[in-house]
Amino acid sequence: MRIGINGTGLVQKASIDAIRDDAAAAAADGFHSYWLAEHPTGGFDALTVLSVVGASVTDIELGTAVIPTYPRHPMALAGQALTTQTACNGRLCLGIGLSHKVMMAQLGIDFDKPIRHLREFLSILMPLLEEGKVKFEGETLSCDAEVFRTSEPKPSVVVAALGPQALRVAGNRTDGTTLAWVGPKTIEEHIVPNITEAADKAGRQMPRIIATLPVVVTADPERIRARIAKTLTMYAELPSYQAMFKREGVAGPADLAIAGSIAQVEDSLARLREAGVTDFAASVYATNSDEHLQTRAILKAANQ
Repeated sequence: MRIGINGTGLVQKASIDAIRDDAAAAAADGFHSYWLAEHPTGGFDALTVLSVVGASVTDIELGTAVIPTYPRHPMALAGQALTTQTACNGRLCLGIGLSHKVMMAQLGIDFDKPIRHLREFLSILMPLLEEGKVKFEGETLSCDAEVFRTSEPKPSVVVAALGPQALRVAGNRTDGTTLAWVGPKTIEEHIVPNITEAADKAGRQMPRIIATLPVVVTADPERIRARIAKTLTMYAELPSYQAMFKREGVAGPADLAIAGSIAQVEDSLARLREAGVTDFAASVYATNSDEHLQTRAILKAANQ
């Protein structure tokens, strides 16, 4: 299991410098990857940021986790992704996702038939990234285009997929899935079997399973869980995550946080590996310098 850092906690600062420094620290510590989310209404573009970061931070994979699909036409996203791939010398993993109905409502966008939307989106995006051209006409999305040039290597693409249908689409068309707030039991019993079966049927390689959870070495895990329960209540209210919490047998996000002693954190990381996670994008949830240093040390050791 490769270990990376998820820098999404910095997104609200809207500071390219802060994210560049964080990514540089991750690269210096030997982490495999650095991930950044894009909030639909945040006004801070993840691919633009990673283009800037990639120009100075080398030797680390740069990924989006995730970019919502509904607000962008796949041609526009393909153009951004190819440009970013060039800017970071072929180190981009493009993570995309449907987002959530409540978030799209803030933009006045219908969240109608999301699986149809995902299929049509990928029917345009993937040929543009892989072959440089596409001619597709769907019910809601169409495109007849050829890009000026394609990047080598091609950008990797993963989809935030939770339900069986989305997992089948991701396994059939892309390199894997990127997950947030999904525990090891659900990954092992639901995520891995569904996406792997689809990838096998499509003749694709073993899919990547990229997981993100808060992680911290702490003497007071209950304080950390209480803080998560208070500050991240939004996730507990989203239907797609609620379904994953039910599968896992937990009440909400706080129960999935990896928080505790060094041994407890090591055991939790081992459990994710056993469940089939190929990449763990750690969201370090330290509340003081000691927690931060100990957590980074454990993650660095696990990455070796």
